Amino acid sequence: HVQLVESGGGSVQAGATLSLSCAASRYAYKRNCMGWFRQAPGKDREGLAVLWLGGAQTFYADSVKGRFTIYRDTAKDLVYLQMNGLKPEDTGMYYCAIYPRGLEIQTVIARRVGYWGQGTQVTVS
Repeated sequence: HVQLVESGGGSVQAGATLSLSCAASRYAYKRNCMGWFRQAPGKDREGLAVLWLGGAQTFYADSVKGRFTIYRDTAKDLVYLQMNGLKPEDTGMYYCAIYPRGLEIQTVIARRVGYWGQGTQVTVS
């Protein structure tokens, strides 16, 4: 059974930097993607950043491109979401998920494909 645990959320002011991390108890590296998702109050969950665990290919939503970076620390078995220049609209619950490569992000969200963490709250004021 794969468990994902997010950490690093908090309450910050606009312009601040936060780094979220996602730890997985056990997962297959080469055929899966790790993604960070956000659900703001009253809004649908959205995909922010995706990393292919078998390589370096990444994807970013337009809303975070240039501000957020997803990367993996293989020595620590962690995947990070570095968030710079935070804005109030970045407020929400942040989730990490691991899922098979090749799926559309909207499908992953709608069907909750793969394994998901419990989320960590980020509040930007």
